[in-house]
Amino acid sequence: MSNEDLCKGKHLKIEDRLIIEYGLDENYTLKEIAERVKKDPTTISKEIKRNRFLKSSKRKENNLQSCKHRKSCTKTNLCNSSCGNQCKKCRFINCYRTCNEYLIKKCTKLNRYPYVCNSCSTVTTCTDEKSYYKAKVADTKYKELLVTSREGLNITSNELKKIDELISPLILKGQSISHIFTHHKDELNCCERTLYYYFDKNAFAARNIDLPRKVKYKPRKKSTLPVIKESTDRVGRTFNDFVKFIEDNPSIPIIEMDTVHGTRSGKVLLTFMFRNCSLMLAFIIDNCSQTAVKDTLDKLYEVLGHEVFKRSFPVILTDNGSEFKNPETLELDTEGNQRTKIFYCNPMASYQKPHVEKNHEYIRYIIPKGKSFDDRNQEDITLMMNHINSTARASLNGNTPFKLAQMLLDVSMLDKLSLKHIHADEVHLKPALFNK
Repeated sequence: MSNEDLCKGKHLKIEDRLIIEYGLDENYTLKEIAERVKKDPTTISKEIKRNRFLKSSKRKENNLQSCKHRKSCTKTNLCNSSCGNQCKKCRFINCYRTCNEYLIKKCTKLNRYPYVCNSCSTVTTCTDEKSYYKAKVADTKYKELLVTSREGLNITSNELKKIDELISPLILKGQSISHIFTHHKDELNCCERTLYYYFDKNAFAARNIDLPRKVKYKPRKKSTLPVIKESTDRVGRTFNDFVKFIEDNPSIPIIEMDTVHGTRSGKVLLTFMFRNCSLMLAFIIDNCSQTAVKDTLDKLYEVLGHEVFKRSFPVILTDNGSEFKNPETLELDTEGNQRTKIFYCNPMASYQKPHVEKNHEYIRYIIPKGKSFDDRNQEDITLMMNHINSTARASLNGNTPFKLAQMLLDVSMLDKLSLKHIHADEVHLKPALFNK
């Protein structure tokens, strides 16, 4: 199917009208404009003639400069009876106000394409009434036409009266619209839903209250799309800002942050995933709140120190969970020093931080979904993460996240967080790990 077929039957948009205006300004042919808009030339021609607007010369008050009879005019004495000069030579008379034969001179070029004066070379000196096409004016007229075309009833008064004479007496007998429509479908010449619309507009002698069941039901609520309020916390921290920041800083490490829930009101795991080596950290917190997340980052910052933390966690990408709001408290330490930079994924776009989402499955191997974390402490979680980080990955060419972390991350961070390598044959990824 060609582009012209796809555009067929579609209304012109403001973008199309801007192309038309540009084409008229640049003196394009009708065919050239039609090809750019992907419409038939006839459609473009009708659009220009329908939405052009007239503009008289600003100099029309000076004698007969805009009058159709300017050259042949011989009138005199329009200003007073004693004046013998021809009016067209008088500088003190406005012919369009005093002469009953005054007619605005219209350019004959407006009768054929381009129908407007947009690209006319004599537009500055011409005194004729001018016609122009402007995209914004045309689009405004189009929208006004859409509104007015949907106002009122699309039916003549005689047709409405005929339907009223048929339907109102039957309604007053207690018959339903459905019953009447079934037996008088050919006479009504409209659909059943339209009859209800006419009743809502009080177009008949009978009213809604005369309908057997209509008044028993409340009007249906119109479904409205939820209004998404853009949080000020996301200003400068959106995913697009993140992409631009990474383009400007291609070698900077990226950490993805998320939470893993046990039961609905129980303890939660706060997880961090290093993209460059797939090392994952997890910290158990009492609840999924902003305070708990901030306290965890503060403790991590205190353990690692300013330099190690800033070097290890320069950029954190997370989702729009309520626990991650108020990013300034996460980005700054207690003295107001910048320790990291927070960015947010787009709403409902968890695929933008795929590494941490994917690696949560290793946690579920050991602590199945729905299982509470309440009977676990940080030592248990660190043990679990050591086994997970010691698991060889095909995506890492057979290496483990821990071994890559030793090469790519600060080794002192691994030591301070008690991260250890587990021998390959001793790796355990089952719930029985905590029974050892």
